[in-house]
Amino acid sequence: MTEQFSFPTLLQMVDERSAAFRAAVAAAPSFDADVPSCPGWTLYDLANHLSEGDRFWAYIVLNTAPGDERPSKDGLAAPREREALITWLADSTEQLLAALREAGPDRTCWAWWEPLASPHTGAAVARRRVHESLIHTYDAQLASGTPQELPATEAVDAIEEFLATVCTVTVPWPHEPATMDYHAAGAGSWRQTVDAAGSRFTRLTAAEAAESKPTAAIHGTASEMALLMYMRIPNDSLRMEGDADLLQQLQNGG
Repeated sequence: MTEQFSFPTLLQMVDERSAAFRAAVAAAPSFDADVPSCPGWTLYDLANHLSEGDRFWAYIVLNTAPGDERPSKDGLAAPREREALITWLADSTEQLLAALREAGPDRTCWAWWEPLASPHTGAAVARRRVHESLIHTYDAQLASGTPQELPATEAVDAIEEFLATVCTVTVPWPHEPATMDYHAAGAGSWRQTVDAAGSRFTRLTAAEAAESKPTAAIHGTASEMALLMYMRIPNDSLRMEGDADLLQQLQNGG
C-alpha cells in the first residue's frame, strides 16, 4: 500500500531521512556512545547497521526475485573515522537510491515480509527504507541526548507501513480473536485484527473510530504512536483503553 506517495516522493523521503540520520551522527560527540533504544549497540554500530542495510537492499532490488533464498550481506564494515564514516553513509544511501531508480517502483524482488498488504516491489522497499532511516535517526538523536519528535508526514506513514509490512501475516493468532485500535491525534485511526487467519489492518473513518468498541485502543500523537510500535517508548507513555495485556502480546508476536 504505497498509493499515498509517488515513487519519486518515496526516493526523496529516503534521501531526506538518510541526511537527517547523517546529521545526527555527525553531531554526536562520540561514536562510542551507547544507543539506549538499541541495547548493546554504540552509535557506530547503529551507523554500520543502517549503511549495511542500504547496500543490502540496493543489491536485492536489482538481483533477486520473490521466492529466492535470503541473500547474504557482504559484511563490509563502515570506517570508524568521523569524516570517512559520514562519507560512507552518504555513499550507501546513493547506492540504494541508484538501484531503486534503475529498478523502478514495480520491479519485484525478494523481501522478508508476507506480500499481503506490502508487496515485494521496489516501491515497497523504498517505503521500508524511509522508516528504517526515520526510526534510526531518532535512535541516533537519543544516543546524543537530543531526541526529537518524528516529522508528522513520515510518522503517520510509519504507523500504516508498520501495520502493513510487519504486522500483516497469515500466522494464526494463538489467543482469542481481538482487535486493537490505534488513534493518532489529528492524523487518523487504524484497526489491527488478530484471529485464526493471522493479523491484518484497516483504516478507520472518523465515524468508525468514534463508534468502535475494540478489545483495546491506544491514543497518542502520530510520533508517539510510531515510536511505540517500534518499541522506542514505553507502553505506559500513551493512554490505553481496554485490555492492557493485548499490546504486550502483539509486541511479543502472540
